[in-house]
Amino acid sequence: VVLSDKGWARVAKGHEINAEELNYRSGDSCLQAAKGKSNDILIFLDSLGKTYNTAPHTLPSARGQGEPLTGRFKIADSCRFVGLTIGGENNQVLFCSDAGFGFRGRLKDVVTKSKSGKACLTVREGTNALAPCLIPEGDEIIYLAAVTDQGRLLVFDIKELPELSRGKGNKIINIPRKVYESGDEKLMLVEVFSQQDTLVFEAGQRHLNLKYGDLVNYVGERGRRGRKLPRGFQRVDRVIKHTSSV
Repeated sequence: VVLSDKGWARVAKGHEINAEELNYRSGDSCLQAAKGKSNDILIFLDSLGKTYNTAPHTLPSARGQGEPLTGRFKIADSCRFVGLTIGGENNQVLFCSDAGFGFRGRLKDVVTKSKSGKACLTVREGTNALAPCLIPEGDEIIYLAAVTDQGRLLVFDIKELPELSRGKGNKIINIPRKVYESGDEKLMLVEVFSQQDTLVFEAGQRHLNLKYGDLVNYVGERGRRGRKLPRGFQRVDRVIKHTSSV
């Protein structure tokens, strides 16, 4: 499933599609893409923390440019779609805001038939939800990497975050309220990963590859301030996860 920055959605068959290479309307681009099955739960999240869901197979083909989600759902004028996730009803998802708060939720708890969406993540005025992250299942430890727009990175075991059905959640990374409200710093990106994964931090044309052995340097208790990334990588544009085939 592919979601564009302007809120247009479509679905492609197969998992070999490169969403960024698809054709987009003028001024639009890829926001997020997620892989799943046609009978999975598909959730879209808006910037006010509301979830919306529809069956994946009802979306138009990726051969075209998709359809605007505003045609399916009633979304507030002041917000936009920030991301999507797809999985089974018991799959856990990370929901968080750019103020640095979040929680683990299950897909079955955020399903709604309402076109107006379902309140999921509580965000105060001036705060925005970030794209949701599907949390991998299994016995291995899953870590959360949180990056602020000032280049601070904090890594911790995702089980340190509570599991909730809705709410504001707990503090992920410490961004002083005055600093956040002045616009000087906010949580920008989150990613979940295991010890087998490599995280690639992109800053402009530069790339920084950090394996688990490197990321250990940023491990701390949930809610801490985090450590600065190396000079030149403190304005991260995005984080890409590469999973090693073991």
